[in-house]
Amino acid sequence: YDGQIIDRPVVSVTAPIPGRTSARGSNYRERAYGHLDDIIGRALVAAEATYFGGEAMPAFWLSSGPDAVAAFCGAELKWSDDSGDTNWSRPFVEDWSEALPLRLRDDHPLWRRMLDFYRRAASRLQGKMLLCSLDLHTNMDLLAAIRGPQRLCTDLLDQPDAVDAAMRDARAVFRQVWEAVATAGRMDELGYCHGFYSMEGAACLQCDFSGLIGPPAFRRWVLPALEEEASIVRHALYHWDGPGALVHTADLLAAPGLHTLSYVPGTGRGSHADYVELFQRVQAGGKAVQVSGTPEEIKRLHRELRPEKAWYCTSTATPADAEALLEWFVRNT
Repeated sequence: YDGQIIDRPVVSVTAPIPGRTSARGSNYRERAYGHLDDIIGRALVAAEATYFGGEAMPAFWLSSGPDAVAAFCGAELKWSDDSGDTNWSRPFVEDWSEALPLRLRDDHPLWRRMLDFYRRAASRLQGKMLLCSLDLHTNMDLLAAIRGPQRLCTDLLDQPDAVDAAMRDARAVFRQVWEAVATAGRMDELGYCHGFYSMEGAACLQCDFSGLIGPPAFRRWVLPALEEEASIVRHALYHWDGPGALVHTADLLAAPGLHTLSYVPGTGRGSHADYVELFQRVQAGGKAVQVSGTPEEIKRLHRELRPEKAWYCTSTATPADAEALLEWFVRNT
């Protein structure tokens, strides 16, 4: 994180441990409605069957979906059997003047369940696994979830003052959610990380809605919210989703609170190995990049990227292969 190199860049690599029996993971829907203790137990069994090499760490992902925060504010979660591991919210805002102030509903059953989930996980996994932050689809993603993306786009033009007011509320909700989850999960005491990347002391910030707006709207509403969120968490990683969001590259590079950018190309748009020039531009702008791929792909990327501003994520077939990969990075740094 300090941009220094000891003998190689940051590498998170996992592998199955031979002879260990793993367990089925959990998806968003099960984490929203399933048996909490069973879910935690299976996560522990899976971690015990996994080799964590380099900077990879065992971590438990508790999120119940991209629109969970919208649900905590009163939206209804919607599910589809065709897309079992994601969800959507049913927008409920018809008139901002009647819907505001937007607030976290302390008595919402899904919110109370989530805090209980964190308390149970913190107790059972202490010293064994880190806890992950939620899907933090807050700021303008939260407004899009409760209003609907198309109507929100129109609001930016027709009633920007109402959007200003809604964004003030959304920014307050972020702090409430973050602090309540950190307390329930004892994260300051036990440590925490962001989900799939197993990055200790980090949170993944994002605004997928940014792919639908231009730089002026991004600078007015999204960027100040991201900077505020980054000031609340530590070592903010930005989940940069889809080619439509690339129009904001210059603004993201100029944002001091965002430590690392993690670009998601989108289905059918190649892998990280196809975006060397973008990652080089990000590094030249002072940010680190999080990149993933096969061992051979990240080796190729390593030859093109600055090691002190790169974080590589991959998996191998065996623990021996993982250690051999780490040794390769030492020899070639």
